[in-house]
Amino acid sequence: MAEVITIGETMVCFTPDCLSPLRYVDGYHTRIAGAESNLAVGLAKLGHRAAWISRLGDDEFGRYVQNAIRAEGVDTESVRFDGEHPTGVMFKEKSCGETSVYYYRKNSAAAAMSPLDLDEEDFRSAKMLHLTGITPVLSQSCRDAVFYALDLAERFGLDVSFDPNIRRKLWGDEDYRPLLRELCSRSHYLFMGKDEALALYGTSEPDKLLQQISKETGVVRTIVVKDGANGAWAADHTNQVRLEPAECRCVDPIGAGDAFDSAFLAGVLEGKDLWYCGRMGAVAGAMATETDGDTEGYPDRNKLERRLNNQKEIYR
Repeated sequence: MAEVITIGETMVCFTPDCLSPLRYVDGYHTRIAGAESNLAVGLAKLGHRAAWISRLGDDEFGRYVQNAIRAEGVDTESVRFDGEHPTGVMFKEKSCGETSVYYYRKNSAAAAMSPLDLDEEDFRSAKMLHLTGITPVLSQSCRDAVFYALDLAERFGLDVSFDPNIRRKLWGDEDYRPLLRELCSRSHYLFMGKDEALALYGTSEPDKLLQQISKETGVVRTIVVKDGANGAWAADHTNQVRLEPAECRCVDPIGAGDAFDSAFLAGVLEGKDLWYCGRMGAVAGAMATETDGDTEGYPDRNKLERRLNNQKEIYR
């Protein structure tokens, strides 16, 4: 059975083969993209059992997504195929130093997820539930599924990990900050970017965030504030640590935050201290940026250990 359960949408991602506005692109590479499945892949590569729960269209793209995620060692047995809604699709647009995304996910199969898609048996022996702020803004039924998952996690004693993963393109004219703050308050491990912390709480200092959120519920144990190439901060109720950025040659930054989260949680599952969990996250996040694609650069255990120990890899 899985140690970590995660729930969310994964789309087919079309990545252009050149740096250009999409109107001038006539060649694409096909990949997958989804914050929750990214995290599951990261954990699986590091030797942990992870399960990804979602809906996919009963179409070729849906089979492609399941095959890609399952091939990385993630449990996809609880994925349901929907014959009435399609698999979501997205396109990347790349230029020097910038990546834009265009979503075609309205009325997708994943947006039709509901509490009926969750089986409590999946939660009985798991240790952790990981959620993001993407899934509950896809639809009301997705929101219901997220809160039902939280109820199951509380019933069976799972720790909850949450990353707001704010996606303004999904928000439209709605303000989802109160919803995301409620999810933050029900989480034990909370990850957020510096800009997300400022948007949700008006501060990006982990100790202040911890105090503020703890006053609301007292549930949160650890908060991590990620600041890209500037590193990160982590705080719990007894300690605060500064996490220096790991060296990398950035090719594509998308997926780095999920890699950070997955490696940090791997450290938590392995009983590592706050600083070492953060160091694992920082190194994995840096390595994720060194390839084109969300998860292609995620390290396995051997690669992560070599980078953590500053061991050079012999290529020839």
